[in-house]
Amino acid sequence: MTSILRAISCLDDYDPESLPVPQAQVILQSLVEPVTGTERLFVKNALGRVLARPVISPINVPAHDNSAMDGYAVRATDLHGDTETRLRLVGTAFAGRAFEGYVGPGECVRIMTGALLPDGGDTVVIQEVVKVEGGEVLIPAGQKPGQNTRRSGEDLRAGLPALPAGRSLRPAEIGLLASLGIAEVTVFRRVRVALFSTGDELCSIGSQPKPGEVFDSNRYTLCAMLTRLGCEVLDMGVVRDNREDLEAALLAASANADAIVTSGGVSVGEADFIRDTLSRLGEVVFWKIAMKPGRPMAFGRIGNAFLFGLPGNPVSVMVTFYQFARDALRKLSGVSPLDPVPLLDVPCETPLRKNPGRTEFQRGHLFVQDGQWKVRVTGAQGSGILRSMAEANCLIVLEHERASIAAGEVVKVQVMDGLV
Repeated sequence: MTSILRAISCLDDYDPESLPVPQAQVILQSLVEPVTGTERLFVKNALGRVLARPVISPINVPAHDNSAMDGYAVRATDLHGDTETRLRLVGTAFAGRAFEGYVGPGECVRIMTGALLPDGGDTVVIQEVVKVEGGEVLIPAGQKPGQNTRRSGEDLRAGLPALPAGRSLRPAEIGLLASLGIAEVTVFRRVRVALFSTGDELCSIGSQPKPGEVFDSNRYTLCAMLTRLGCEVLDMGVVRDNREDLEAALLAASANADAIVTSGGVSVGEADFIRDTLSRLGEVVFWKIAMKPGRPMAFGRIGNAFLFGLPGNPVSVMVTFYQFARDALRKLSGVSPLDPVPLLDVPCETPLRKNPGRTEFQRGHLFVQDGQWKVRVTGAQGSGILRSMAEANCLIVLEHERASIAAGEVVKVQVMDGLV
């Protein structure tokens, strides 16, 4: 397998000790390739999965010319452009039951939405504008030929692509597939992600923490984010702070997963072994990002598994996952193209302190005041304060070279709903 370090050696200003956020994101996307395994699924079970092959429409959509409105099917050649037209009513066309006759000169047919256009009829006049007098219908002037009709194949033509490979199946795509009569699709298999936390200080939920111990919340946070992303999670629990246990865990994870996600163990502490162990077992591309929170983050590969060594602080875990691991795992799952998460320009209600030279992500609350969108921070911004993340609905993104922000100044905002 090609060395990932060799693949990035030509990058300008590559510094694994302090990569700017945009450069780290580009590196990740350049190295990750989709899984190749596929499976067949019933359409109703394919929500959130990624198409491995394009879907070709087996039929025209609509299958037949039909009415887009309730009204009257007429012949366009019968209409008097500038004056009222009087036509004889000869029957009714219902959705699912075609009118069996023919619309001859001077005739019209009552028609319902979705009903097939009767032979001879090519235009529909909505019921709200006509007058019915006995067995005759008065059509006002100003009607256009072909109006209020849906032509066979105008949405999709048989034999042409309906959905491309790489499309993540949302409810709209599921409905589209069902409308084509397609019962099964070929999708990429789920990405398998091995997950574990590191640290002697971690205490399992349900037990009583000893002095100095904390509950292992990161693993639950990450498991939830990975599950919402559609990954198959291999939960390996907590790995204690010794090299032998960590090495065994990484080797086991790399043998069974496409990616490994860890929390803790990537800073410069004496017991932080992820970076050194990764360097011995595989390759490490970078281990520090010029950002706050989340500066210590390792990325590399062991065998065929990419590794995301996330920080240990709860907020740093979520921010680094959103900014780096999320899109890398989506690409690994076959999503193509990867649409970037939009950044909104919004006035900030309060001043913000910042030093140039790193990208900062502050937890914010996006709200409407007097008809205008605004944003404010959600209290204290310490990287261990997970409550402020739970209260946030967005991240305030302060660019690498930007300095402190005055109240009322416009900032970039990344809405969190929809990230996973």
